[in-house]
Amino acid sequence: MNKVKVIGIGDDGGDGLPPHYRQWIEEGEVIAGGERHLSFFPNHSGEKISFQGGIRPALLRVKEAATTRQVVVLASGDPFLYGIASLVIRSVGADKVEVHPHLSSVQLAFARMGESWQQAHVESIHGRGMNGLAQRVNGKEKIAILTDDHNTPRKLAAYLLQFGMSEYEAFVAENLGSPSEQCKWYDLERLAETDCSPLNVVILKRKPEVVIPHWGMGIDDHHFYQRRPEKGLITKKEVRVLSLAEMNLKHDSVVWDIGAGSGSVSVEASKLAPLGEVHAIEKNEADLENVTANRVKFRTDFTIVHGKAPAGLEAWPSPHAVFIGGSGGELDELLRHCCRRLLPGGRIVVNAVTIETLTQTLHLFQAEEFATRMTMLQVARSKPILSMTRMEGLNPVYVICGSRKEDHQ
Repeated sequence: MNKVKVIGIGDDGGDGLPPHYRQWIEEGEVIAGGERHLSFFPNHSGEKISFQGGIRPALLRVKEAATTRQVVVLASGDPFLYGIASLVIRSVGADKVEVHPHLSSVQLAFARMGESWQQAHVESIHGRGMNGLAQRVNGKEKIAILTDDHNTPRKLAAYLLQFGMSEYEAFVAENLGSPSEQCKWYDLERLAETDCSPLNVVILKRKPEVVIPHWGMGIDDHHFYQRRPEKGLITKKEVRVLSLAEMNLKHDSVVWDIGAGSGSVSVEASKLAPLGEVHAIEKNEADLENVTANRVKFRTDFTIVHGKAPAGLEAWPSPHAVFIGGSGGELDELLRHCCRRLLPGGRIVVNAVTIETLTQTLHLFQAEEFATRMTMLQVARSKPILSMTRMEGLNPVYVICGSRKEDHQ
């Protein structure tokens, strides 16, 4: 089998390539790439495989062609920067692929901007949704974002403003390396009303004078929007921290928050799993406003729905972790559904304030052959009294953690 050459090219096509890159392309019996890449070589005499009809079938053709012919795959800039190189390697095999990068669009954009980028955070919304972007970029000083003709700079700016991220200015570099190259600075409000070329890179730079609140794990309860004057529909900080620890979240975990209340668990879970997904459900319509307000305040892009679990959970992706802060009287059916859907190695954490709920939860976990451990958390907080300090106790809470016996540690 011949080695497949993956060659990065810029928006100036073959004119911007080193001579040996151009020679490899000319000698290629088959060239593959997007329609824009192939259009740079209209007189090429070899077979052309377009990615327009789908990447996977095209890569199957590339692999088959490479058994007897010289194949070149054309890619944008650095093929390893959210590019095609990794897919080609998975399809053909690492030992059968050579990758020859060009300048990446991110390199060029920072060069035009005139600033270093070794500490920049890089994201891509090219061919993927913006869900979860808020918690991934929040607080970063410099962020480079690759867009596409659907997730445009205009939509990106509107998304960021939804979370109040007006502390960023945007440098938009369009058509880099081509005769129509254009680079401009925008504030987000203006960018949200501006149409840009589909070929662009957006660099967000935080204004140095703006101080962004830092929220570590265990956000104090009073920072959350919650029902007033009747407080209590919030998982208290000490219980929340222990529950999140028991959930054992990874950076890409899928989390269910059932009975979201104020959304405090969803907020902190989103920060602990910035590359994952958090799905929350709350049956009380009056509380949804607080959940939505907390989602925006803490810049955590999780999904919240109005409903009574387990109805609607079948549409959610299977979870690595489930938090049940309230069941609405449907605990039996709810826990059985969660146990069936839980991914290998996952955990279900239930908060109970009554002996009856504790007993019911333990029986259900036993029936599902789940291993359990529980902690009764009884917390007292300091409170001033005149010039002195007394301790005021909170209601005790049982934190029950269930997992499949083969996963239990």
